[in-house]
Amino acid sequence: MVEIIEPHGGTVFDPACGSGGMFVQSADFIARHRQELEAQGQDTSVYVYGQEKQGETVKLWINLFATSLKATGRAALVMANSASDARHGEADCRRTLIEKNLIYGMLTLPSNMFYTVTLPATLWFFDKAKRDARILFIDARNIFTQIDRAHRELTEEQVQNIAIISRLHKGRRGEFLALIDRYFASGMERLADNRQQVEPVSAQLLAVLEDEAGKAAVASLVKAWDGLEALQLAYAAYQRHNGDQATVEDRNSAQRALRATFDPFFTALHDCLKQLDRAVRHQEKQVAEQAKADGRRGSPDRQTKALKTALEAIHAEVRSAESWFSHIHWLQERFPEARYEDVTGLCKLAELDEVKEQDYSLNPGRYVGVVIEEDGKTDQQFIEAILDFNAQIKALSDSAKRLEQIVLHNVQLVVGEE
Repeated sequence: MVEIIEPHGGTVFDPACGSGGMFVQSADFIARHRQELEAQGQDTSVYVYGQEKQGETVKLWINLFATSLKATGRAALVMANSASDARHGEADCRRTLIEKNLIYGMLTLPSNMFYTVTLPATLWFFDKAKRDARILFIDARNIFTQIDRAHRELTEEQVQNIAIISRLHKGRRGEFLALIDRYFASGMERLADNRQQVEPVSAQLLAVLEDEAGKAAVASLVKAWDGLEALQLAYAAYQRHNGDQATVEDRNSAQRALRATFDPFFTALHDCLKQLDRAVRHQEKQVAEQAKADGRRGSPDRQTKALKTALEAIHAEVRSAESWFSHIHWLQERFPEARYEDVTGLCKLAELDEVKEQDYSLNPGRYVGVVIEEDGKTDQQFIEAILDFNAQIKALSDSAKRLEQIVLHNVQLVVGEE
């Protein structure tokens, strides 16, 4: 909420302040943007006051926010999704707010974002100074990070990716490019750190892998990481030629071209890791079969465990670095011109007539539409994934059968039948 209403100057009022989270986040926002705001001549002093929520009805609660705004005031509140579509008095309340042009935007959150309730919620944004009669709808139900089976959260990057939609809508294209620049910088820093870990982990893998195919896969992985040097040179060239003097269009084109150079690099890394995964599973299978032939238990030996631990460490490092470039791809794919545009399944800038056609509903799902996204895999990649899963299931099934025989045998020994 804070990233979209962007509080600075004046008073922050929270009629349901609880532990003061809105105030803390507002202060943090000002601290992070103080230099930028003061350079623009904005007031960064803020006075806060709040009170505990006392149990108002939905209609009165929404009206409290709307009527508390000064002439240039902005507000945000959290409501259950049902309030966006509710009939009777709530519908009349929505109609009044819309016709008075107080609603800036609506944002639907994923479910399971709160510890006390599992139902999805919607964020309402008011702006009394808005001049455009259109309403920005954002459906963020598919943007989240799963914490455990019952809880989800938004990472800082996911929050920024959502907030930049509002800033693009306001015409602040430079902030979109600045966000992508920050992702590039973080990604390059992470890749450089990861590169330092490749040689020791590769040496550990070579010390444990026994077949030539596995050792060749390690060599291919090291060679793939050597491609980082060319990417570092490309990134340095981008920085030299795309400073503050470059136009938005030129910087955007340069960013898109730079991001595309990373695709072959990560593809090569993933191909090498797949080869290593297969080599590890093959060795694990051989060890289990040898143990069975020798009459020993078929659980993984110490070497195999060390091998899998080292391989998982490489997987984690690659995922960590790639995540920054995934955020860049996500943004550039949806806003290729570095300007706001309606994106099916994500955001829609709805005209007043469109809202009237929906009986003044403020449910983003009614406006943004639905998109069925592909998983990005080719037919061959899909087949390989199925075969990998099948091999894992077979290995687990064989292990379960061996354990079953061991348990049955031990029971017979205990009861004296053998």
